Amino acid sequence: MATRILAPPPAGSGLKPVTGAPGVPYIGQTLQVMRNPFGTAADRYRRFGPVSWGWLLGQRTVTVQGPEAAEAVLVNRDKAFANGPAWSYYIGPFFHRGIMLLDFDEHLHHRRIMQQAFTRDRLRAYMDAMAPGIGAGLDAWESGPRFTVYDHVKQLTLDLATDVFMGVELSRAEADRINGAFIDAVRAGTAYVRFPVPGLRWQKGLRARRVLEDFFRTHLPAKRRDGGDDLFAALCQAETDDGHRFTDEDVVNHMIFALMAAHDTTTITLTTMAYHLAKYPEWQERLRAESRALGKPVLEFDDLDALTGIDLVMKESLRLVAPVPALPRRAVKDTEILGHHIPEGTTVVVPTLTNHHMPEWWPDPERFDPERFAPDRREDKVHRYAWEPFGGGAHKCIGLHFAGMQVKSVLHQWLLRYRWSVPGRYTWPLDTTSLPSPKDGLPVRLDRLEDA
Repeated sequence: MATRILAPPPAGSGLKPVTGAPGVPYIGQTLQVMRNPFGTAADRYRRFGPVSWGWLLGQRTVTVQGPEAAEAVLVNRDKAFANGPAWSYYIGPFFHRGIMLLDFDEHLHHRRIMQQAFTRDRLRAYMDAMAPGIGAGLDAWESGPRFTVYDHVKQLTLDLATDVFMGVELSRAEADRINGAFIDAVRAGTAYVRFPVPGLRWQKGLRARRVLEDFFRTHLPAKRRDGGDDLFAALCQAETDDGHRFTDEDVVNHMIFALMAAHDTTTITLTTMAYHLAKYPEWQERLRAESRALGKPVLEFDDLDALTGIDLVMKESLRLVAPVPALPRRAVKDTEILGHHIPEGTTVVVPTLTNHHMPEWWPDPERFDPERFAPDRREDKVHRYAWEPFGGGAHKCIGLHFAGMQVKSVLHQWLLRYRWSVPGRYTWPLDTTSLPSPKDGLPVRLDRLEDA
């Protein structure tokens, strides 16, 4: 494909143009990026360096590779990049006015209120609340030669999210209906046809949004009245020092987004960890020994820092498969990235998934090596944005501590109950057309431990 510039820089600015091989208008490299993101990213970096452009999902899109370019976008020192108009193009109709889709003063206002739902005391209450559900969910698993990890973990995390975040019990049929709605809403973000054709992703996503809105609105009056230790109650009750609270509409929007974020990203993280612990049984045994040494069937809040092995495996799994594979922004004024001219209106994407695989920053990047995060190595410290699974800047994930707490709580109980494995030559087929997940559901041999 021929090299072209995105736009000529202003005369006398000293800036360089962004170059790329855009391909066919509107389509460009969309299929290549979705089906082979790692190879496509490596080729783009070799040809054009850290800042390049091409057509992606119907938009002229600048892709920035490497931590230096990522920092320029995510830290956003001159407020040139906005989340809302960028994310809205992909998921706006389905996750309307979620915290990630707000910007600048409005985002800060909502974040200050929402932060009340993630205080240390709230996190402790969430952790206590989820422990019985983790145990019940894991005990219901049936050991055998073909146990699909992804499907079971997804069901477990949805059950935990609805229980801990909402404080309501759902029937299996209702839980399945809500689960299906979240799947349809997330998948709609990468639809090729971006208007409501019956049976296609976009239309399914719009229908899913209505299901989720009705669900939360139905439960909201009781939650306002009765309160509780769950996230839903926390958002209903949260108030800033100067008396600002969320409206009912705000609560519904934030709940839909928060439940999606907690449910899907945790599922991907736990599934990735399970895959590598099956491939590398020595790590699985190391983590199991660590959990056994704790001497507690259920992890408590004050024990979180004790499970250092799970920390290492979680960080390496987040590096290898970032649950949110790309972070888009929209330039709201002319700006620059690493000396390249970025005109107002440009969509800019930080490709988290592939940035974590750059050999320029990560030695032997395809190798599963949790020790790279150990205190004596800390390869992530080569640059503050070399490892960025939770984003950065003002929009850094507000639930990152909850996520780590939930992952550790689940894996601790899982390790004490089961051992799991895959055939020696098995490599999972990772589907990267939307949020990354195994095409085959990650089938493992699951064996219940005799002393469980």
